[in-house]
Formats: sequence, structure tokens, C-alpha cells
Amino acid sequence: MVMSKPTPGELEEETGRGSEQVRLFVSDRLILVGRDATMRQMAQRMVAEGVGALVVTEGNHVHGIVSERDVVSAIAAGNDLDSATAGDLESRRLVTCTPDTTVQAAAVLMMENYGRHLLVSDQTGPVGMVSARDLLGAYVV
Repeated sequence: MVMSKPTPGELEEETGRGSEQVRLFVSDRLILVGRDATMRQMAQRMVAEGVGALVVTEGNHVHGIVSERDVVSAIAAGNDLDSATAGDLESRRLVTCTPDTTVQAAAVLMMENYGRHLLVSDQTGPVGMVSARDLLGAYVV
């Protein structure tokens, strides 16, 4: 297979896409679950809401994130769907960005932290979440 080289105009356009702000691609719907939500409840909620990650809260405090990958890994490890909870599975190391973060910088954060979701926060607190799939929107015409 022969790949053609991009023209200077195409290269410039490609570079510019990663400079767009995350705010253009962020989901402003944060789907929250308590730390006592079971794996079954979390899986059902992800399917019902059409999301790949849930924000785990305790009171008004964001405590972590549980992703599809976390649930699948827990099932593979033999955890019981009705006894393992969000508190057991959550990633407590929250990786965040701001709405002004560029798509490229957000993608780098995901790569460096082996994650597919970033919590988007501003000075008031969490305002949304962005996934790797969301960021692909910057590169699709």
C-alpha cells in the first residue's frame, strides 16, 4: 500500500485541530453514583445512560471514577456483581483538565495516565467529562 504525503495545507489543518479546546467536546452530563453502588448497578447505569464512566461521589464530594474497563477487570478477577461496589473499584487518582485545555494536551494526559476519561473541572468544580472517543471529534471532519 502506498500512503500519500499530506500537502502543506492539509498538514496545517491537521495541526490546528488538536489546538481546539476541550470545552467543544465535553459532555456536560456527569452521571453520579454513590460509593455503595454495586457493579451490577453501575453496569446497568452505564448502559442506560450510554456512557463509559461514572463519577463516584460521597455526599457532595467527588471521590473517584469507575469506567467500563474497571468493571470488566473486576469481573475477570472474579468479583461478585452484587457485592463489589463503586468504593471497591473506583480510580481514586482523578486526572482532570479544564474546559480551556487543548484537545492535544487532554490526549497527552490520557496517554500518560493510561486512561480514557478525564474529569473536566473549572474553579467551581466538576463541569463534565471527556472521553478519548469525544476527542476524536476534533479530528473527524
